[in-house]
Amino acid sequence: MKVVLLWTDMLVWSLVIVLLLWSWVISRSPQIKKQWHTIFRSSIAMASSTVLLFYVLFTLLDSIHLRLALPLDKQNVQKSQEVVYESEMVSLLDLIFEHNIQNTERTYSAPFATVEYTSSIVVDENGITKKVRLPLKHVSTKENLVIESLFALGVGLIVSLSLVVLHIWWRERSRFMLACKETWQGESDLPWRTAYVTFIFLVIAFTWLYMLSYSYHVLGTDKVGGDVLYQSFKSIRTGVLIGILTTLIMLPVAVILGVSAGLFGGWVDDVIQYLYTTLSSIPGVLLIAAGVLSMQVMMDNHPTWFETTLERSDLRLLFLILILGVTSWTSLCRLLRAETLKISQMEFVTAAKAFGVSKLTIIRRHIVPNLMHIILISVVLDFSGLVLAEAVLSYVGVGVDPTMHSWGNMINQARLEMAREPMVWWSLFSAFVFMFILVLAANLFSDRIQTVLDPRNKV
Repeated sequence: MKVVLLWTDMLVWSLVIVLLLWSWVISRSPQIKKQWHTIFRSSIAMASSTVLLFYVLFTLLDSIHLRLALPLDKQNVQKSQEVVYESEMVSLLDLIFEHNIQNTERTYSAPFATVEYTSSIVVDENGITKKVRLPLKHVSTKENLVIESLFALGVGLIVSLSLVVLHIWWRERSRFMLACKETWQGESDLPWRTAYVTFIFLVIAFTWLYMLSYSYHVLGTDKVGGDVLYQSFKSIRTGVLIGILTTLIMLPVAVILGVSAGLFGGWVDDVIQYLYTTLSSIPGVLLIAAGVLSMQVMMDNHPTWFETTLERSDLRLLFLILILGVTSWTSLCRLLRAETLKISQMEFVTAAKAFGVSKLTIIRRHIVPNLMHIILISVVLDFSGLVLAEAVLSYVGVGVDPTMHSWGNMINQARLEMAREPMVWWSLFSAFVFMFILVLAANLFSDRIQTVLDPRNKV
């Protein structure tokens, strides 16, 4: 096999490296470390961050793409012969759900069903035409659902408890038994019990879904027989990437322009105000639609640029992220400008100017540190909004590529089936649940960040 990195793969793994370095910097700063320690003293913050890390894990698994080697004809194998790889790429997540990819049905099937959702007209051996629901090809009718569920829950419980014990040992190896007792009684410095309970619940839920997916279509199938459970997990990467990468693209623009407008004033402030006022007056959907459609025309005119459909859809995703980043910085820029105007009139900034401190030093030491609570809060809130924006844009047809798995595409494909009789509801329901959990966790975490980092609040 050969590892292949797409553009978005390189961006997300670069972000992981940056976050690890940032965490190392935080660990060396007692003041910043104390602030984050205060954030995670909240049970809600620990639970929501555990859920977010769970989503990030699936994103990383889906951001390592491979090309598997084709089986060679043994009669024609030579020492000098090069290994031939498959044209299509797969991710580690695809390999985990390989059975779901291969076990496609003919058409719709409800969750845990053994027959198709709609009736088909067949002719029996006697020549009589009947309307029946055909049995599913890849569903085991011999297995007992209750017994399988209990076994899966037991496996999930054992695995999750083992990982929890290993984490406690790694965290407090010198006082392992005492740490276990403190965690169980909720007496540790951080609410680890809440984090562990959330983690155990998530592992048990995933284990149950995954193990039952070998015998059933747990969340049903779509119009072409594709497994909805696999589509839901596959869509995590798209939602998380759009939320994180778009936020990181618009953040430097908003910070630089907002601080510059508030501190320098004059014609600099006038130009920046004119820029974000003009951009805000144009409906964002129109700008995004124009950019995405232009990119689509360019890709259609140059099909030789892409070796696989995945590369094509990945480039469209990257361009959508850039468009969203360019069009979503205005509100944060306006907020940072107003806050910078207020901070620049305070005594410590005035004193720094009187001593001849350069404006770049003032920005680095005085302005930006006092804006960090606004920046962090806006980052997390914008993340939630951008995840929802992807669903809306894909619903109206100007989002990610139709061949790419996303919650918006799932909703778009399911909208016409909601009016049929009987109603096909599970694709919409699955996309809603996965997206709701992610957005809820992000919002709860942002509320805790605002409570701790906002200087107007007392924790």
